[in-house]
Amino acid sequence: MIYIYNDYGGTHTTSLAAAYHLKQLPQSERKLTKEEILNVNYFNKLTKEDFGKLIFHGNDEEGHPVYTIGRKRNKYVVPALKEMSLLLQEKFKFEEKIVFSNTSPTVPFAMSMGGLFSRGLKIDFIGVPLLVIGAKQCCDNIYRLVENTKEIGRTNYKENIIVLENEMYK
Repeated sequence: MIYIYNDYGGTHTTSLAAAYHLKQLPQSERKLTKEEILNVNYFNKLTKEDFGKLIFHGNDEEGHPVYTIGRKRNKYVVPALKEMSLLLQEKFKFEEKIVFSNTSPTVPFAMSMGGLFSRGLKIDFIGVPLLVIGAKQCCDNIYRLVENTKEIGRTNYKENIIVLENEMYK
C-alpha cells in the first residue's frame, strides 16, 4: 500500500498529515505546540520547484510508504496520477493499493494567509506566525483525517486506487 497526501502547496497540511501518519507527532487530537509544528519535516520548506513532485516522508509502522504532493490549483493532478497508476497496474500486473488523501479541506484561513506571506511573498515574519496559528487550529482535523485515511487503507475496497476528497473536514 502507498499513501499520498495532497493539497495546494504540499508543505503545510500534507507535511503535518505525513508526520501524524508516521507517528512523528503525538497520536491524539490535542493542539500542537509551535515547536512541534515548526520541527515537522518539510513544513514550510518546499518551494515552487517542488510542486508536482512526490515527496517521500518515510514508511509507516506497517512498512507502507507515505508521500506528499503539492498540486497547486490543478484539479487534474490526482486524476492523472490515478489513471497512470491504473495503467501501470494493468501493464505490469501488480496489485499495490494506493490511497490519495486530500488535506485541503482542513486548511483554515490563517494557514492560507501564512502560506501566501511565507512561501509566496517571502515575508516569514508575518507568514510563519500565521502558519503556526493555522496549524494549531486544524491539527485535530488533520489527525482525524489521517486516522480515517489509514482505516480506509486497511479495508478491502474492490478498487486498488482510492481517492479521498475528505470534504467532511471543512
